[in-house]
Amino acid sequence: MKNEITKNIKYIGVDDTTLDLFESQYVIPDGVSYNSYVILDEKVAVIDTADERMQKEWEENLQKELSGRAVDYLIIQHLEPDHAGGILRMLELYPELTLVGNQKTFLFLSQFLPQSVGGVENLKKLVVKEKDTLCLGKHTLNFFMAAMVHWPEVLVTYESTERILFSADAFGKFGALEVTEEDDWACEARRYYFNIVGKYGIAVQALLAKVKDLEIQTICPAHGPILEAPLDEYVKLYDTWSRYEPESSGVLIAYGSFHGNSRKAAEYLAQKLQEKGVEEVVLRDMAREDMAEVIEDAFRYDRMVLVAASYDAGVFPQIKDLLHRLQSKGYQKRKVAIVENGTWSPSAGRTIREMLENMKDIEIVEPMVTIYSTMKDSDLEKINELAEAML
Repeated sequence: MKNEITKNIKYIGVDDTTLDLFESQYVIPDGVSYNSYVILDEKVAVIDTADERMQKEWEENLQKELSGRAVDYLIIQHLEPDHAGGILRMLELYPELTLVGNQKTFLFLSQFLPQSVGGVENLKKLVVKEKDTLCLGKHTLNFFMAAMVHWPEVLVTYESTERILFSADAFGKFGALEVTEEDDWACEARRYYFNIVGKYGIAVQALLAKVKDLEIQTICPAHGPILEAPLDEYVKLYDTWSRYEPESSGVLIAYGSFHGNSRKAAEYLAQKLQEKGVEEVVLRDMAREDMAEVIEDAFRYDRMVLVAASYDAGVFPQIKDLLHRLQSKGYQKRKVAIVENGTWSPSAGRTIREMLENMKDIEIVEPMVTIYSTMKDSDLEKINELAEAML
């Protein structure tokens, strides 16, 4: 990862390859980057800091680029600790520093400050509003509010001279840069989007509308690689994702099976769908898969089948968890089919249906298939019928 974005704008972020769970819930086998930037002009501005975990390394990067200069402004685009963990250290290093944020930034910042600081009112601060500007000399920062992408105080910053959009969590992805720099962007960006930002598609659409007429040459996100022109494919994907539209034609089959019988039904259905020409069929064992990966798949494809054993007069727990999470992320505009299994009183199908009916624009594909314990010849016929209905 090169640190020079342009002659006067430098990357000073750091990789974290030792963290196992992002936000204590998302598996990150390739780590994550905490992106931070410095603009060197008549005035010096830093955009975001880094998590406290990597504060020493981040500070070294900052000092190297400053070459003894002081920082005039710290632009606080987002107050989550993985972005803002260095604020207190910046105040220690540069007592004359002006913090730049919006009204909600400073409302929330007061919750993170220790008593020793004495409160936000004792800090030098510049409160910015929509389309406010800050001139650093040859560079001018333009501020756009990005509320609920994905906190209420988020703002993004457009530097009009170099045509760079500092996009906060938008266009971010999992993966330390030193590990994933050559990897496909969309895969981990998709998993990041739907699990971190995905609930707030309306807010993302609003942000895209605000910046669509800007001349953007480079996007500098808070996590993941810097994106350089042409940017059309990145923007197109973000537009699709935030509209809750399917990205690909295909079927996700998510199954929950106690003793393997529901698994066999899921595998048989997958085989039949492939034989009938479905382009992509993805089979996920909910007892063993990373939940965030399954959520990514559910949003990526236009169809989903839930194959589930009954449990405690309800449904296999991980299937229920998946449905709760999908509902919380705004899952919609999809076709979903149901295959239930039970021995004495199948309940999975009823439970799944009730949860799906609380989601927006979900078409439940009939027939729902009920299997009693193990598949029989009559069940194969019903699964074939369901496969045909899913085409």
